[in-house]
Amino acid sequence: MTIYIINPNSSRVVTDGIDRAMEPLRTASPVPIAAIQIDEGPKGIETQAHVDGVVNPLLARAAGLEGDASAFVVACFSDPGLAALREQSQRPVLGIAESAVLTAMTMGQRFGIFSILSRSVPRHMRMLGAMGVMDRLAADLPLELGVADLTDRNRTFARLREVGTQLRDAHGAEVLILGCAGMTSYRADLSEALGRPVIEPCEAAAAMAIGRVALARAYHQTKG
Repeated sequence: MTIYIINPNSSRVVTDGIDRAMEPLRTASPVPIAAIQIDEGPKGIETQAHVDGVVNPLLARAAGLEGDASAFVVACFSDPGLAALREQSQRPVLGIAESAVLTAMTMGQRFGIFSILSRSVPRHMRMLGAMGVMDRLAADLPLELGVADLTDRNRTFARLREVGTQLRDAHGAEVLILGCAGMTSYRADLSEALGRPVIEPCEAAAAMAIGRVALARAYHQTKG
């Protein structure tokens, strides 16, 4: 049995970054953690059309893995197909955006989000509104960098630091959330630079998946 972290885009760079982010969690997991991708997906999920377009491939890939899965994590900050996959699967299903927000709210009163682009923000607002947590949001600010741009480490970190300073100082964010799976490698350095907790959403969702697997095992042992 395996926790599958499914990257709905087809970027091997993003998937490899997710896989590296999972490494510290693997020692805590009772089952293997595998990062995989949807090869027919776009290179980056940056529009609502991209979000909508990956749902069916995501559901099909998860259906093929159902028998071997302990849990699924949808590794895109728009949480595409989250409700549909929960309806389809008998396994725990976590979305990285939802998981990151829930984790952030245990670490501070107000959280801020780094979006990749301005057009990402309305999608996040709809998600946060549906979760009923808008009163805990400090701000959601864009880097104005696409998914492919995030591989430019110097440029990306400079923008993260600049935007993070705004989220912290101008908007009062106590916790910061990286709003794209392509930002995985920046968490530790950014947290040190800004002096605030930074949530990497794939890690947050994987940690919740590990918890769900452990909880299911505890329930089973109690029943036995």
